[in-house]
Amino acid sequence: MSSMEDVDIKVVDLSAPEGAQLILGQAHFIKTVEDLYETLVTSSPSAKFGIAFCESSGPALVRSDGNDEELTRAASEMALKLSAGHSFVILLRGIFPISVLNRIKGVDEVVTLYCATGNPVSALVVDVGDGRAVLGVVDGERPRGFEGEKETLERKEFLRKIGYNR
Repeated sequence: MSSMEDVDIKVVDLSAPEGAQLILGQAHFIKTVEDLYETLVTSSPSAKFGIAFCESSGPALVRSDGNDEELTRAASEMALKLSAGHSFVILLRGIFPISVLNRIKGVDEVVTLYCATGNPVSALVVDVGDGRAVLGVVDGERPRGFEGEKETLERKEFLRKIGYNR
C-alpha cells in the first residue's frame, strides 16, 4: 500500500447518456456481472441496460455485459474512468432504478450502493497509486430553496404521469 503522502482525491464525472439512469455500487466477486445481468433481465423484459464491474485482482479488468450495446459500452467507459476496485456501474433505460434497487441489494456479492439517479453524477475517488476507492458521490445540484404549494402540485402530477401515484 501507498503512504499517506501518495493519496490523491479526484472528481470523476459519471454523467449517464441521454435518457439513461445510473446505479453505482460496490461488490466483491468476479461473478458480479453475471448475477447483476440475471437480476436485471428477470426484473423487466423491456428494460435496456449495460453493466460494468472493475475487477480488483488477477488481471484487474473491467468486466461487462448487457442487453444494449450503447449502454454496455458507456458503462464500461465509466467504470474504467472510475477504476475503483470492485465498483460497478449499471446504466438503465425503460425502467427506473427504484424498480430494481431492492433486487440489486439482494444480490449476494453486492456490498453497497452509492447512488441511483438520472442526474449528472461526480464520484469522489481516492487514488493511492496502486488502487482506488469511491469515497462518495455528488448527485445533481444543491437545493435552491423550499418547495411551495405550486411545486408540491407539480411533483405529485409528475409522479402520476410516470405511473407512481394514482
